[in-house]
Amino acid sequence: MTTVILRTAARYLLPLMLLFSVFLVLRGHHEPGGGFVGGLVASSSVILYALASGVRDAAHLLRTDPRMLIGAGLLLALASGLLSFFGGQPFMTGQWVSLVLPGMGEIHVGTPLVFDVGVYLVVLGTVLTIILSLLEQ
Repeated sequence: MTTVILRTAARYLLPLMLLFSVFLVLRGHHEPGGGFVGGLVASSSVILYALASGVRDAAHLLRTDPRMLIGAGLLLALASGLLSFFGGQPFMTGQWVSLVLPGMGEIHVGTPLVFDVGVYLVVLGTVLTIILSLLEQ
């Protein structure tokens, strides 16, 4: 079922859904959203693209094996907790850094965001591993 309409819609929806998933991750620490929901939205965008264009094109779009995303996400989530542990505080205590970005002013980046990005990558890799392997069958 690869119609022209579905392929065109998937091509335009993919960047919008990926941008929305990043928005969900960035706002997830203080409001509903976060790494899990963002990972589900990102994986659903790639799955829509795979349904429209084929699994081979979707795998080429990823440029990496989804299992590598799982490993990278787990390492990132672990690293966010170890920063506080090696600093003499309890594991997973939030650590914050203030950065000054030109045009944006001062922003505060913390380990909860790093943990959310790790969860994002784990969910993205897990869902894509399962669904793409089922679509190949």
